Amino acid sequence: MNLQRLSAIAKKEFIHVLRDWRSLFLSLAIPVILIILFGYALTLDLKNVPTVIWDQSKSPESRDLISLFSGSTYFSIIGYNNNYDELQLALDRGNAMIAIVIPADFAQKINARKKVALQIIGDGSDANTSRLAMGYATTVGGIYSSDITTKNMQLMGKRNLISPVKMVSRSWYNQNLRSQNVVIPGIIAIVMVVIAAMLTSTTIAREWETGTMEQLISTPLKGPELIFGKVIPYFIIGMTDVVIAVAMGKWLFNVPIVGNAVLLFTMAAIFLIGALFLGISLSIILKSQVLASQIAIVSGYLPTLTLSGFVFAIENMPWPIQCITYIVPARYFIAILRGIYMKGIGLNILWPDALLLSIYAIFMIFLANYKFKFKLE
Repeated sequence: MNLQRLSAIAKKEFIHVLRDWRSLFLSLAIPVILIILFGYALTLDLKNVPTVIWDQSKSPESRDLISLFSGSTYFSIIGYNNNYDELQLALDRGNAMIAIVIPADFAQKINARKKVALQIIGDGSDANTSRLAMGYATTVGGIYSSDITTKNMQLMGKRNLISPVKMVSRSWYNQNLRSQNVVIPGIIAIVMVVIAAMLTSTTIAREWETGTMEQLISTPLKGPELIFGKVIPYFIIGMTDVVIAVAMGKWLFNVPIVGNAVLLFTMAAIFLIGALFLGISLSIILKSQVLASQIAIVSGYLPTLTLSGFVFAIENMPWPIQCITYIVPARYFIAILRGIYMKGIGLNILWPDALLLSIYAIFMIFLANYKFKFKLE
């Protein structure tokens, strides 16, 4: 490989990038937009669940129970209804996620030390969120029940019951269970896939469509020199986007890097190389800028979003889908990012993911060079 010819192609591509300032601006703005959108909009935390209550008892005891819901950060009481039709209307319109019905004999049974049942109605159209909300509501009911039991025992002159087993929970790596600490590392992979698909998927196809490929072929330029020369400018742009994404995660969402930052950027560079050469390969094969760009986004963005473990846990997917995720490179990259970001682990643990990621990058480099040589023949 001749470095002079390689640098000439890279310089030519740099000039094209600088002239097409709209694409350059978009490539630098996309990380900012995605970080802000996903960072604020995509949250796994469940707070301020809109709740409606039908208090048939209207007693001090029922108001004590309601105060537990209103004082919790997990619930936001938006209204008090007087019948099931009003409850159903609030749920149908999407104004409320759960409804709580307190029976008329609530206070009487509490004072008589009898069991009393509360009704919790959840909007099952959002199954996962409704399940969590109803679980939280059940927990609040359990707290109220425990308080009532304690008061009754004190009135009877007995000591409080002491549980023989006390469960103490602690979260490692993400002690506050912040969604941003999980989401931000995954967004870096999304940003890199989108940028790589948008930039490199049109490079070779553009040369074919404008008729300049024949001129390049007639020169002493070799295939690898052309391919690597075209990738270099976009690699620099991609790594710049990684720096932007990491910096925004740190300063905007306070997501620290617990592990080795050098290892993070090294793994990001390997993943970016594979994504860039995937775009180059599609550009070589399809010879159409529009088609190559569309397929690159579909084949890169969608699997990264849905099959990498970024949003949906791979363990919860059907077994055939879990098998497909093994060919999605973002699966390994996101595991590496979360390991470095939250756990602070290194290659002594992450080496299998790093190895598979490197194999992916090498394979895409080989595929791009092989397909370009095949097209010329």
